[in-house]
Amino acid sequence: MSKTFERIETKLIHAGEPEPRIEGAVTMPVFQSATFLSGTGADNYHDVRYVRLNNTPNHDALHAKMAALENAEAALVTSSGMAAISTTLRTFLSSGDHLLVQNCLYGGTHELFTLDYPELGIEHDVFDPRAPDTWAALLRPTTKVIYAETITNPLMEVGELDAIAAFARQHGLISMIDNTFASPINFRPAEHGFDLSLHSATKYLNGHSDIAAGVAIGPADLIERVRLKLNLFGGTLDPHACFLLNRGVKTLALRVRAQCDNAQRIAEFLDAHPRVAHVNYPGLASDPDHERATTLLDGFGGMLSFEVDGDASEAQAVMGAAQIAIDAPSLGGPETLVTRPSATSHACLTPQERETAGISDGLIRMSVGIEAAEDLIADLAQALER
Repeated sequence: MSKTFERIETKLIHAGEPEPRIEGAVTMPVFQSATFLSGTGADNYHDVRYVRLNNTPNHDALHAKMAALENAEAALVTSSGMAAISTTLRTFLSSGDHLLVQNCLYGGTHELFTLDYPELGIEHDVFDPRAPDTWAALLRPTTKVIYAETITNPLMEVGELDAIAAFARQHGLISMIDNTFASPINFRPAEHGFDLSLHSATKYLNGHSDIAAGVAIGPADLIERVRLKLNLFGGTLDPHACFLLNRGVKTLALRVRAQCDNAQRIAEFLDAHPRVAHVNYPGLASDPDHERATTLLDGFGGMLSFEVDGDASEAQAVMGAAQIAIDAPSLGGPETLVTRPSATSHACLTPQERETAGISDGLIRMSVGIEAAEDLIADLAQALER
């Protein structure tokens, strides 16, 4: 009999774990096998027990756990966040289709829409997530999908998320949301009416900066369609990475809540610092999305961005002077990272596209870790002073 758990902290530890425990092992073993006994055979190709078909015991355990975290029916892990995003989108979009995309997105996703999809005959329009009254004018008979981010990368904006999900239902669209920055601790898209939730599990879900992985979460029928596409595209998460993700996610609640607390204190420090021109963090009372984020989110996240007085060289100098924060891309690990999105996550955008999105060359994005907040603030203080 499958056990059910009420609170997410317990789900993180116990959801999806095998019953009975395999050979009594408390920890899920690594099934480092590419293929499995066929027995009488499968009814169709996608049910053959084979690692590329995403149905090993390590995959099955993760799928059940990830679905439980967002109170959804099913989930599917992939080899990276972009594998989850690109495979899910291509499952529901084909030549001649149209989609609506939020006006500030992760650079890789932006490039997918602007460079790759036009070659496939898939068109898009950009919508402002804070202006619901403008969305209907963008619809076409061929519109199939609306795509958003819970907390945008790298400006930390929080749009009218409930309205986006309701708009999709009203117009027969599939709603997708990249929930990486929020994580299931702070936002669970299925509870707000979204069809599909996507994650770069490289970030908060795994939380240790040592694998690449992705996740798609949603209704069983939609996730099954994504699985069939993934089986053909081949973006499978290998068994050992499955093991590491299953291990890493168990501390998600502890890590994210500590990161949220640290980020709030750092954002308040930066907001009051004379050398900082602007801070983007929805936890600040002065942030334009603060009231909405307070209503929608259980926490404001561990990501923030800010601009110092000066140009890109000044921003780079501050990053270089930091002694704890590491100048590196990615996010969501236990260590604090700083980066300039114009040179990393959004380097694929043209200068004009970055300017339109509000991403300056001097913008610093900070992924706040679980170090002592006092040490991180002192480190930022000395870097800004230097």
